[in-house]
Amino acid sequence: MFYLSNFFTGLFTAGGLIMAIGAQNAFVLGQALRREHHLGAAMVCMLCDALLITAGTFGLASLLQRHALLLELTRWGGVAFLVCYALLALKRACAPQALDAMHRAPRSRLAVLLATLAVTLLNPHVYIDTLVLIGSIGAQQRMPELFVLGAVSASVLWFSGLALGAARLAPLLSRPMTWRLIDGGVAVMMLTVAWSLARSAS
Repeated sequence: MFYLSNFFTGLFTAGGLIMAIGAQNAFVLGQALRREHHLGAAMVCMLCDALLITAGTFGLASLLQRHALLLELTRWGGVAFLVCYALLALKRACAPQALDAMHRAPRSRLAVLLATLAVTLLNPHVYIDTLVLIGSIGAQQRMPELFVLGAVSASVLWFSGLALGAARLAPLLSRPMTWRLIDGGVAVMMLTVAWSLARSAS
């Protein structure tokens, strides 16, 4: 039962990072609202997240087990990043913006999938979030496998929800207050994980 905390740490860490409105979310939501190959776009996002999170967690785990100093640097770097991320989320919550789903001419399935890959893999924040931040936190868990499972589950749940529920949620997602609440929740999650990570150093 104790190791289930590793699963929930992964779930909340990845969930908080993924939920913040950004290029990926805006793209998938826009595709879903237009019903234009939205399930394929969501699947691409899930697969990319799963591969990058797994690579980051187990690649860094091997390094951290051999270098105690690197472990501490990674731990406190992760704490600092999480706190900064939480503060940015709070800033966004104070000045929220509604999602603007852009209207475009219909595109082919291949064009949408390639665009999804571009939005995902050409965004440097994706690598910071998955390979560096999520990977460094996951590498320090007693059961990194459960952490990865939790983090990947957060990606699957979020992008599935966007792709399948966007049409019904469109009126809600157009309200700035909705994103105020989401960003507030993101800040709380990030600060909680940062505290947990800092406390594990003692």
